[in-house]
Amino acid sequence: QVQLEESGGGSVQAGGSLTLSCAGPLLTYSNNCLGWFRQVPGKEREGVAAISTFGGTTYFTDSVKGRFAISQDTAKNTVYLQMNSLKPEDTAMYYCAAAIDSLCTRAYATLQYNYWGQGTQVTVSS
Repeated sequence: QVQLEESGGGSVQAGGSLTLSCAGPLLTYSNNCLGWFRQVPGKEREGVAAISTFGGTTYFTDSVKGRFAISQDTAKNTVYLQMNSLKPEDTAMYYCAAAIDSLCTRAYATLQYNYWGQGTQVTVSS
């Protein structure tokens, strides 16, 4: 069982920045796919970004390209989502997810991932 612990959510004005963190044992070890998703009430969970721990290939959905960055710190077993130029439409509950011993073949599919964090709220005001 892999428990993921998220932090870093909060409220920010449009144009601001936030960094989300997701930590877990052996999270960045070996060949895993680590993803960030977001969800607003009444809508499906949306894949935002992902990173392959082996090689560091990153993936971003179109709406966040150029604004968000995903990275990993292997020493801390932590994955980060750096969010810049935030917009009100980025407001959502953000979840990190891990696909253990798996490539990011379907980086934005919830079924790709075995483990999920509890979520952290991001609110962007205009």
